[in-house]
Amino acid sequence: MTEKIQRILRDSKAARWTALIFVSITMFAGYYLADVMAPLQGMLQKELGWNANEYGFFTSAYGWFNVFLFFLIIGGIILDKMGVRFTGMMSAIIMVGGTAIKYWAISTHALDNSMLFGWHAQVMVAALGYAIFGVGVEVAGITVSKVIVKWFKGHEMALAMGLQLAVARMGTALALSTSLPIAMATGHVSTPVLLCLIMLCIGTLSYFVYMFRDKKLDASIKAYNIDQDVAPEEEFKLRDILTILKNKGWWYIALLCVLFYSAVFPFLKYATSLMVNKFGVDPYWAGLLPGLLPFGNIFFTPIFGSIYDRKGKGATIMIIGAIILIVVHALFAVPLLNHWIMAFVLIFALGVGFSLVPSAMWPSVPKIIPEHQLGTAYSLIFWVQNWGLMGVPYLIGWVLDKYCINGTSVVDGQTVTSYNYTLPMLIFMGFGVLALIFAFLLKIEDRKKGYGLELPNIQK
Repeated sequence: MTEKIQRILRDSKAARWTALIFVSITMFAGYYLADVMAPLQGMLQKELGWNANEYGFFTSAYGWFNVFLFFLIIGGIILDKMGVRFTGMMSAIIMVGGTAIKYWAISTHALDNSMLFGWHAQVMVAALGYAIFGVGVEVAGITVSKVIVKWFKGHEMALAMGLQLAVARMGTALALSTSLPIAMATGHVSTPVLLCLIMLCIGTLSYFVYMFRDKKLDASIKAYNIDQDVAPEEEFKLRDILTILKNKGWWYIALLCVLFYSAVFPFLKYATSLMVNKFGVDPYWAGLLPGLLPFGNIFFTPIFGSIYDRKGKGATIMIIGAIILIVVHALFAVPLLNHWIMAFVLIFALGVGFSLVPSAMWPSVPKIIPEHQLGTAYSLIFWVQNWGLMGVPYLIGWVLDKYCINGTSVVDGQTVTSYNYTLPMLIFMGFGVLALIFAFLLKIEDRKKGYGLELPNIQK
């Protein structure tokens, strides 16, 4: 029996961890681009004349096509129909194309003083490129999730997902901490985006190499099944979408996901400005403190994932993460807590909470949804999540311009607006409260249905 098992490539530790490295490189590049503009809000205002509303509009573009044109759901169906090789390469190419459009928009003068659909053409075209990129990176995300399930089911699945998230968050951390210094050193806000374009080309090449590993895995599974009484894998059908949507456990994870991430990723879009306006951090260094959040994610997510693999308690881990999120945003909203050391402590705590929920949430989906429906299930969760990633940044930008302006000042000949971030922090705290409610509902549903969310992932 042992000899037979070893014929399946994924039972080799070296093989499955090598596969993870290749796909993680692709996601690292994608996450770098996703947040590379976050520290550049002030520079966009000075260099290109963007206001907070335009910046919010641009950041909201991430979810346009995924949400309104259902591209993410279509991507999930393609994944379940065509497999991880085709879908992963497709999404990587889309990321490169969207990034190229975004770079051209903010680096050219061809769009100066022109309007498009009621917005400055530069803002609109950059947003269009970001929206195309958003399709690619989200479909890549669900593809890599299915890749990990394919290679690690019955093994260290939560740890693998945690490590992949950690590598991806390294991209976020570097984007938040390096994009502004790079832009200032080169004298143009577009330079970090050009760096992203190069990185994404490398990420596409890395996924191309992974495709050969995946083909070998399929061949080893086929060879193993020849002499075994194994039922053929069930194929995905369109009616499976309705089956997923009828699943209460899936809905609780999807709503927990959108609420939790709506309190984190949009916060990162404005965190650099928060450091300047509330904590008085020099703009040159302001991106470093938010950059610590992904570093906490890098360190803690694999640890919490390993705990879930070996000890279980997935639903409980998500509850604890939501509680931390609430406390952190509540303290960010307190006006008197305005020393940079407090900002450091809160960012570190948020990094812990940000690690707890994803480390348990993503590995819990395969316990609720069959593998042949997994790509579509993940894509539907990401689709729901994109409503938050699209709407919340725009909401926060609108709230800042409408209710939170403290005043204006002239810096280097440019008028710069200062903001009070108390109200946005309370909004983020509210999302955390709602996330906590759905985390409790998920735990209750697990007790009723016996999904095993509180049980270990590693099968002995």
